[in-house]
Amino acid sequence: MSTYRGGRRAGPRRRSRWFLAGGLLAGSLVVGAAGATGVAATAADRQLPFLDLSRPASVQQGDDAGHEQRDGAEAAGREPAGDGAGRPDGRNGDGRDGRMGDGRMGDGRDGDGRDGDGRQPSADGPGTGRHEVVSVPCDSAKLVAALVRANAEGGAALRLAPKCRYTLTQAFHQADEYDGGIRDAREAADAAETPGDAEAPPHKPEDDKAGLPVIYHAITIDGAGATIARHVHAEDFRFFTVRDGGELTLRDVTLHNGRSAIEGGAIHVVHGATAVVEHTTVTQSTSLSKEGGGGGIFNDGNMVVSDSTFVGNSAAGAAGKGGGLLNGGVLTLRNSQFHHNSANAYGGGLGNYRGAAEVETSTFAQNSATQGGGLASFSARTKVYDTKVLGNTAQIGGGLANSDAVLVLRKMTIRDNTSTVNGGGISTVKGLLPLDDSVVAGNTTHGAGGGIYADKSNLLVRGSDVTGNDAAGAASKGGGIHATAGQVSVYTSKIVHNSSTLAPGGLFAQHARVRIDDESVTVENEPTNCAGNTPPIAHCFR
Repeated sequence: MSTYRGGRRAGPRRRSRWFLAGGLLAGSLVVGAAGATGVAATAADRQLPFLDLSRPASVQQGDDAGHEQRDGAEAAGREPAGDGAGRPDGRNGDGRDGRMGDGRMGDGRDGDGRDGDGRQPSADGPGTGRHEVVSVPCDSAKLVAALVRANAEGGAALRLAPKCRYTLTQAFHQADEYDGGIRDAREAADAAETPGDAEAPPHKPEDDKAGLPVIYHAITIDGAGATIARHVHAEDFRFFTVRDGGELTLRDVTLHNGRSAIEGGAIHVVHGATAVVEHTTVTQSTSLSKEGGGGGIFNDGNMVVSDSTFVGNSAAGAAGKGGGLLNGGVLTLRNSQFHHNSANAYGGGLGNYRGAAEVETSTFAQNSATQGGGLASFSARTKVYDTKVLGNTAQIGGGLANSDAVLVLRKMTIRDNTSTVNGGGISTVKGLLPLDDSVVAGNTTHGAGGGIYADKSNLLVRGSDVTGNDAAGAASKGGGIHATAGQVSVYTSKIVHNSSTLAPGGLFAQHARVRIDDESVTVENEPTNCAGNTPPIAHCFR
């Protein structure tokens, strides 16, 4: 079954027409970046005479007039020997066997001996082998050409010009005809299981635009601190689309001002694709999809994001989800920051919809949405641990929202979030939410549940503090926890110093089973701890 309806219609996919019998490059391109208007490709073009990517120049002219860039060899601290870098034997001018300045092998692998003596694999061995790192000059047209060549040759490892700004002025025009396969099978299965999905209008292919060639193969891009930006007056397009079978590794780059009429303002990873994003900043990017989203990134495949930052991105459609990142596939997120992102529906920072996500050691601060200002888990499985959720806002679930889903929280700091309706810190509706070894403090709602709001859910609070939260509306109850139906279990925890307008201020329960063990403390809440509940809650005053 599809993990996300919108991801199934992200645009048609095709077999690469660049990779013909005998491995010859053929066809023609319309290159729509930085004024590159046409590149003819013939069998003789395998050497790409218009772009000598095997020989880095010492100084490159970039998109910004007068901005000089040193090539990758110089930036890495190597001697700019003209007869060294890029030699056929793979050795650099300083005698090192293809190693980059940071100790990695020239083919993109770490120089830690994992490949034995570090030599290139034998040409007669199985598979296609590894790719030498290709330095891309500070020129948008040459970045496009390098990616075209990478697809033609079945993959590549590219290194961008350090600190360069590659400004794209129009979408890259490319026939993107998919050959059926996994997406056809998923659509047929979903139509049978959920007929309503089949009635949704398909995306228009013309809306599925990218400024760079579609990723069909294993391609690594080392940004070296470069920026890839969409020109402020350019048409709407994202930067990267990763199709079925494609594998994108992106590191040390900033993606700025992407804008897509459908999912994925900067990057879209389809169901059969994978992506690794490391040390990357995604900023000021927008998805205009009415019901999809992913202002920065939409993942419907398998993605790992680490040490990255999402700032000022937006899921701006009427029911947009995941302002910074929308996941409908399998996501691992580590050591990353989400600040000032927004979504019109849910998941201001991160939205996990019908997917599986694991989040570790990250921060969600000052994001906003209708539900789940920082993070939302809807019809999904989400695990979040050792993470801070600070100062986010929403109507429901100022910090986090969980609906018809599993949201596992451990070692969390959920502080100073605000909701206008319910759940200042956390809201869970028809879900399972274990909260372990965490702090829920200083959150505010103008409705019910200053700290936590639970409706028809199984809420477990274990080894945690729910303290200093406020339900400040005229009819608000449950400054610490507000539960209706479902079940609340409190073990070895504190519910203290919370307040609400109406009693009780500590824990309110209606038609819900509540258990507070004798190791927990519920005291000093205003106007009462649990008084006002019918029937009374045992151990409330301990």
